[in-house]
Amino acid sequence: MQQSPVPPETPIYRRIADGLREAILSGELRDGDRLPGENALMAQYGIARATARQALSVLINEGLAVPKRGSGVYVRRFRPIRRHGSRRLSREHWGQGQAIWESDTRGRPYTVNEVQLDRETAEEDVARVLGGPEVWVRRRRYSVDGRPVQLSVSYFPAGLVEGTAIVQEDTGPGGVYARLGDLGHAPAHFTEEVRARMPHPHETVQLDLPAGTPVIAIMRTAYTSAGVPVEVNEMVLDSASYVLQYDFDA
Repeated sequence: MQQSPVPPETPIYRRIADGLREAILSGELRDGDRLPGENALMAQYGIARATARQALSVLINEGLAVPKRGSGVYVRRFRPIRRHGSRRLSREHWGQGQAIWESDTRGRPYTVNEVQLDRETAEEDVARVLGGPEVWVRRRRYSVDGRPVQLSVSYFPAGLVEGTAIVQEDTGPGGVYARLGDLGHAPAHFTEEVRARMPHPHETVQLDLPAGTPVIAIMRTAYTSAGVPVEVNEMVLDSASYVLQYDFDA
């Protein structure tokens, strides 16, 4: 009788990686914890440095760990933000004074920092959409659970928002869309274009991205019920921190 072939033994670097992965997924090792280094793994398992490096590389390539030069390899375990494309922009939310981000985070702590406000001459593509080159620009960075996850740059027609709360750091309950509503220009329709790309150097720094991590670039335009564009928003998202959800009727 022919015997079944004996399956090859799992390489030791894989077994080490499997054990570390289990510790991460079970919560024994948490986001930001330092993984055992190459020297520690060599001593614990009696392996060569190259084997220890392979084990850590498995977790890095899976996105569960990130190397920091001169410091070690750290757990990068983050519960993704579920970004619901239409629900988050519903007038039901911002019209009642709720922030869009409350829909995204669902109770998780978030912060808005590095807010910068400037009056500028817009680039040609933004000027064409908004009907003129003079714009007010709001730049900001969003963090969830203490981690930077999104950069956002919003452009508004200067003549529309000049002297309003939209050009102040604190826009008040409901954010900029509620303030546009106060001006009689409430957004009634949005379009979004979504693409993936590699980050620019400043985006890598601002979002603290591990090497090789792509970003999601979204351009959103807000229109009034009369079809007048009142905002162009360019967003850059850490792709490892998001799930994008869109619902459609057949």
